[in-house]
Amino acid sequence: MPVPEPSPPTRQVTALLQAWQQGDAQAFSRLLGSVYDDLRRMALSRLRGGETPSLAADDLLNEALLKLMQAAPDWQNRAHFFACVSLAMRSVLVDHARARQADKRGGGWQRVTYTLSEVGEEEMAADLLTLDALLHQLQALDPRAAEVLQLTYFAGLERAEIATVLDVSVATIDRELRFARAWLAERLSRPDLER
Repeated sequence: MPVPEPSPPTRQVTALLQAWQQGDAQAFSRLLGSVYDDLRRMALSRLRGGETPSLAADDLLNEALLKLMQAAPDWQNRAHFFACVSLAMRSVLVDHARARQADKRGGGWQRVTYTLSEVGEEEMAADLLTLDALLHQLQALDPRAAEVLQLTYFAGLERAEIATVLDVSVATIDRELRFARAWLAERLSRPDLER
């Protein structure tokens, strides 16, 4: 099944990304102007709709954008850009959780709830640092499954968008996502497993 033709806003974002990579400094500000609201909503959802006293959605977004600007990846399109921003947000959240834990000198871990209920599964609650460690384990076991899981839950991309970013079929994405969900659910439900 062919991927549908991108909408004009998607093509516009891709054109701005390409212009920015080719050295057009104003393209970055135009890009942010066109996607800022979407990026801020993504940041709010990573914080589960609320701003914590220690990290606000705008701070999360700004830190993620700074990380991205330092790395300067070769963005292919809008979906790839959003995936990169989301993964940078995940990195910022993990760094923030580690810093808070270090500040508490062994105190409790910061709790962040991720829900899979939108796809009909029971809600899973996981500590962010534990989730990060499990994602690293999954990355070692099956790198593509780990990336599909991250792009689904951290980037919020649709299956067709993930297929485009990874240059595979939607059926492959579905298989990888089923495996990754089952693998992660098993690890999160078994307190006896070494994390």
